Amino acid sequence: MSTFQELGLNEDLLKGIEDLGFETPSEVQAKAIPILLNEDTDLVALAQTGTGKTAAFGFPMLQKIDVNSRTTQGLILSPTRELCLQIANEMKAYGKYCKGLNVVAIYGGSSITDQAREVKRGAQIIVATPGRMKDMINRRLVDITKIQYSVLDEADEMLNMGFKEDITEILSGTPEDKNTWLFSATMPREVSTIAKKFMVNPQEITVGHKNESTSNVSHEYYMVNARDRYQALKRLADANPDIFSVIFCRTKRDTQKVAENLIEDGYSAGALHGDLSQNQRDIVMKQFRSRQIQMLVATDVAARGIDVDDITHVINYQLSDEIETYTHRSGRTGRAGKTGVSMVIVSKSEVRRLKSIERIINKKFELKEIPNGMAICEVQLMSLANKIHNTEINHEIDKYLGDINALFEDTSKEELIKKFFSVEFTRFFNYYQKSKNLNVAGGDSGREGRPQSSGSAARFFINVGEKDGYDWMKLKDFLKEVLDLGRDDVFKVDVKETFSFFNTEKEHQEKVLAFFTDYKDNGRFVNVEVTEDRGGSRGGGRDRNRGGGGRRREGGNGGGRRRDDKPRGERRSRRSDDSSSRSDRRRSNEGGSDRSSRSDRDKSEFKTSHSRPTRSRRKD
Repeated sequence: MSTFQELGLNEDLLKGIEDLGFETPSEVQAKAIPILLNEDTDLVALAQTGTGKTAAFGFPMLQKIDVNSRTTQGLILSPTRELCLQIANEMKAYGKYCKGLNVVAIYGGSSITDQAREVKRGAQIIVATPGRMKDMINRRLVDITKIQYSVLDEADEMLNMGFKEDITEILSGTPEDKNTWLFSATMPREVSTIAKKFMVNPQEITVGHKNESTSNVSHEYYMVNARDRYQALKRLADANPDIFSVIFCRTKRDTQKVAENLIEDGYSAGALHGDLSQNQRDIVMKQFRSRQIQMLVATDVAARGIDVDDITHVINYQLSDEIETYTHRSGRTGRAGKTGVSMVIVSKSEVRRLKSIERIINKKFELKEIPNGMAICEVQLMSLANKIHNTEINHEIDKYLGDINALFEDTSKEELIKKFFSVEFTRFFNYYQKSKNLNVAGGDSGREGRPQSSGSAARFFINVGEKDGYDWMKLKDFLKEVLDLGRDDVFKVDVKETFSFFNTEKEHQEKVLAFFTDYKDNGRFVNVEVTEDRGGSRGGGRDRNRGGGGRRREGGNGGGRRRDDKPRGERRSRRSDDSSSRSDRRRSNEGGSDRSSRSDRDKSEFKTSHSRPTRSRRKD
């Protein structure tokens, strides 16, 4: 169908559509709206972010509810407060001419009393985050026992964020004969489980292929050493002077740190993560939408509410633990029919994960090189030339031309142009003239961590393991947090039942040993010692270096006895066990790259990011 009129929408909604400037329905709207208007059915709709899913369920719900009733008839659940507010505002805009319509947003971080008051006034539609909605139900501040329509928007992301129990409890308190509409970008097993539990013979529509990335986005990856990741990010930004991007990090702490570094280096950047208050998040998003911020550094959760159509680049500074998350990230660009680029910065050991992502999105990644300094200087110079060429003349300058001409009366046109452009060119030339090549050649190492020569790494024993709740990724996150190291500075992590091993660069050895001197976790000493890798194998044939640091006189391994106090036979048994389980450990590590790690324990203070119109400073 080519027009909204042909979809069967009423006059009130068509007037709202006209005010919004919508001309033709998107594919998901054209498929979903006729079904939802004409049938009382459950629906599963799979479509990428930015394809108009809100209107696809919003218009039918608005047309079907009774605006003259004060009963809550529609419930829309979304994963984040940003997305919750976005949906509520869009529903209000769609229903602008529906007299008596009351759409209420319910989300954390705002007054629950005010939200309850709005609901009590008569909310026909509630848009809510699962956590706050469950809280209000338990307090009996909302009544959803008579709803006729429920929507799970971004269902995959809600389940990925751990809301399965909340969603189950909320939907269990709704009528069995309601219609449930599930909208999602991907269809993992958890979403299928929810669909089977709460939906009856749902119809299914798919825009594109399941989990497939939009064709408007190209996918690139850049392979660098882990220590050069931030420098690579800066070069990619400098090589794209008109960049308007979202940069994704895994944790809140990394998000804040990268944003602060970019601001300090003169870029117009800002951070968006869960530790910010709602007011702080609103300020950052307002700056981003107005392009005061060119580079928004965000966590996956916080980015769910970003609704900006002209984002040029998505940069995966770090890959997510969940492979499916990449689909949501890349969906932030290439929206509303525009093209976009999704870039991934990876270390050598992470390349294999891209193959898994390629299978999911049904697209190929193109290996590209981080540009060298001279290429960036050329790009910046031509960008400046184009801006000057296209600049409209402000004739207020005319009164100053006499003095300016007198100053340059002995300067030729060619020399004047050289002087003018040297102002910008020299700044980049001085910064990049001695810059190194950041690109790394080669393929995947095939296992967790990164390839290291035996002479460049230090290997450690630590007396925590699976019994303490650690797998390789959780231990890696723990060490990264407490030691303030980059994620890839901790590698070759082997977790046993009661103890583990890990590697760092030798340059970090003293820092590691010094930190774990007298370090306690929940009242227990954590013991770290240097080990020797005699055979070059992973975990077998190692002896602890007697000169290692971090040992305790008592309680060192949680059992009241130092590891060095073990009987010789027991120590030999442990080494044998270590050696015999190498293949199990390798399988565990190779399969562990897709595991979810909820390590956002950091609580960095929010640092307000003021945009800088020019990149006036660079760190060497």
